[in-house]
Order: sequence, then structure tokens, then C-alpha cells
Amino acid sequence: MYEDYYGLRGRPFQLTPDPRFWFETATHRKAMAYLGYGLAQGEGFIVITGDVGAGKTTLVGHLMDTVDATRLHVIKIVSTQIEAEDLLRIVAGGLEIESDGLTKAQLLVAIERGLRATARAGRRTLLIVDEAQALPVSSLEELRMLSNFQTGSHALLQIFLLGQPEFRERLHGSDRLEQLRQRVIAVHHLDPMERDEVEPYMRHRLAVAGWTGRPGFTPDAYAAFYDGTDGVPRRLNQLAGRVLLYAAIEQLETIDAHAVATVLADIAGDMPGVKAIVIPERQAPVATPEAEPVPSLVPEPDAPAVPHSDPVAAPVPVADVEPEPEPELERELETEPEPDFESESEPEPEPEPGPELEADDETPHAPDPVVLAVSEPVPEVLPVPAFKVRPIADDAEDHPPIAPREEPIASTDVEPDTTLAEQVAALTARVEEQDVALRRVLKLLVDWAESGQAPGLAMQHDED
Repeated sequence: MYEDYYGLRGRPFQLTPDPRFWFETATHRKAMAYLGYGLAQGEGFIVITGDVGAGKTTLVGHLMDTVDATRLHVIKIVSTQIEAEDLLRIVAGGLEIESDGLTKAQLLVAIERGLRATARAGRRTLLIVDEAQALPVSSLEELRMLSNFQTGSHALLQIFLLGQPEFRERLHGSDRLEQLRQRVIAVHHLDPMERDEVEPYMRHRLAVAGWTGRPGFTPDAYAAFYDGTDGVPRRLNQLAGRVLLYAAIEQLETIDAHAVATVLADIAGDMPGVKAIVIPERQAPVATPEAEPVPSLVPEPDAPAVPHSDPVAAPVPVADVEPEPEPELERELETEPEPDFESESEPEPEPEPGPELEADDETPHAPDPVVLAVSEPVPEVLPVPAFKVRPIADDAEDHPPIAPREEPIASTDVEPDTTLAEQVAALTARVEEQDVALRRVLKLLVDWAESGQAPGLAMQHDED
């Protein structure tokens, strides 16, 4: 039913062993290595054990697909408590020997002749006994006797014994099987598959059956398959088949852990080894919310910092760590470009000296305004013509220049990679130099305006 709904060519999880669905887990890889070693030896017994549904029969089917039938003659027996004589008749039938009416002695002779005839044809004989844990000790002893047949230095018969874990315990715990134990050349136990092998195992079997992606499986669905079956292949096949049937009835396009747990709760009491798990809630997909903006660590200008009770663990606001700009630097940054006294000191046409020169006749060019970084008020200055002024030594004694701060005067050519502190120091030094020079100019201009010594100053200017 579910094959038609999902467009599959067959049942991917059928219980009948099918070599087409062979999947090599880690434990099955080791088992194949032991089987290959035994075939290379060509003698003795190889014992493979595993729990019910571990994949022993599938392992044998895969082995039959890999061997060369023209060089190896295989006789396979599935034992159900077969007695010794009946076991011999089955072996004779595998060699195409008519055993009706033959006694046990005659039967043994016929089997040896059949094995020699097969060897002369260039083929070896391999006897595979499945479910060996059901064989009585007498039958196991008959198998040991058959392994003694040989031609020259080569054994005529090699035997593989497949059984459940109790056969391994029986083999190592019985004194009557000591001679058989000495002929065992390799033993391996098939373990359930690991958790991370469930997904590739299921996807492989689905692909062999023509799976094109319908239905899909969520990661938690594979985890639920493992939790409900402990990784035993046959249990997993049983559960997967029922889950696919449930999904087809419910018209599911995606199988999740909720669907697997629902089926487990329904079949846990009917299928041995399959156990129920907690049914998770099926949640609708929720849109991922947008990430909330991370609050800034810098407090707002108007918001005072909130004191913290613990002075050690209290977070330090970024605003308290960064140094505030100095007031002088702020005023300096707000000023217009400073005047170039060197360019303004070039001589211009001088006005005629005399009484006709008055302040209201013409508005001469005055220096550009400069914001002074000083605290005392500056007297109002009348506009005057631009000229070069040389300081007078006598006046300099009465009015000494303002001494600059005892700070290193940084070069005005600030390199692009200088630090902020060096730039602040350079700007402060420049402001102080301009302060000193401008004060001298203003003082001389005020003296000139009050004393009316314009001719003297003009003469002084001509002498320069």
C-alpha cells in the first residue's frame, strides 16, 4: 500500500533476507573479513554468532553472491534439532547422493566419495549450517567427523556455523565439544548497528527500492528508530515498514519522531524487542524572531550614571573612561582660520601724513577676528591700516609679554599618525603663540590711538 503512495518499486524493509539490500555496517565488515579468511584457509570451522535479527542470514546470502560458483560448491542447512543420521542424509543430498536404504556406515562412505568427486572436478565444498544452536551434541560431533575427510594435505570439506549467542556459550562450555573447539579457526559476534548507522542503512534500502525523497525523514526520526529497536536490523525493518504504512494512511510527506513514537506505542506489545518511547510533541515551525538591538553601554547625555552597590563588580560606563575634550581645545576648533601675519605685513601704499587722515574717512583692512583663549576682557580696538610693527624695547619693560605655559611646543606639522595628546599639545602651543603676538599688536595699537604718534610710527616704519 505505501509503496504505491510513495512511488516505490518494492518493499524496502521486507523481513525476508535479500542480498540486494546488503548494507555493510562495521560489525558486518568484520564478519566478512573472517569469512574471507576462512575461505582462504580452506579448512576447519568458522563460527558467526549474533542476536535474533542481527543479519546472519543476510550475511550468508551476500557471501553466496560474492563467491565463484564454478570453484566452490555450497551446501546450506537450516537446522531444527536435526539428529546425527538425518544431518548426514542432508549432506548427502547436497552432494547429489541417493541415501535411501543406506546405513550410517554406507552413508559416510558415499559422502566421502562425493566429496572426492567434487574435488577432482576442481571445486571445493563448503557446508553452511544456520541456527547451529539447535543442533544436539551428537550432530555437532558428526560434523567434526566430516571435517576429517581429506585428500592428500587438503581438507575435502569446510564448515561455517551460524548461531545465536547461546551457541557460542555452549561451544566454550561443553567438555564434549573440546575437539570441535580445536578445529575452530575464527569466531565473530555480530553486534547491533550503531546510532549513526541507522540513517545510512535506511536511506540505502529506500534507494534500492526506488526512493526519490518521498517521504522525507527528520533527524529526530532516525534517533527514534534507534531508540525503539536498539539498532537490531530486523526490528528496524519491522518498525520502518509500519511507520511507512502509518505515514501513507495519514498522508504524511515528512516522517518525524512524533510519527515513529506513535507507531511504537501501537506495536510495542506485539513485536518482541520493539519498545515504546516517549511521544514528543509535534510543534509547528516558528518564525525566527529578529535579533533585538544590543543596548549601548554609553549612557545618554542627560541620563546620570546609576551608582552600583558593588564598587568592584560595578560596570564602568564608557563615557566615564573616555577623556572629555578641554575647553580651550573646543574653542580652538570653533575658530575660523587664523590670520597670516606674515602675509599681512607686506608693505602697502602708505597714506599721506597730515590732519586729513581720520578714522572715518576710510575703513582700513583689519585683521580677521580670532577667538582668544584667555579669561581677561579685551579692549575695543579701532580699525587701523595694516603695517609691520616692531616691538619697542622701553615699552616692553613696562608691559612684559605673557609667558607661555611650560609645555613643549609641538611642531605645527602634525604627522598623520601622531596621537591625540600630541595634536592637542600642538594646537595649545599655537594658540598661546598667537595670544602673545596679538597682545603686543593690540597694546601698540592702543598706545598709538591714545598718543597720536602716527608720524613717529610711520617714520619708524620707514626706517625698517
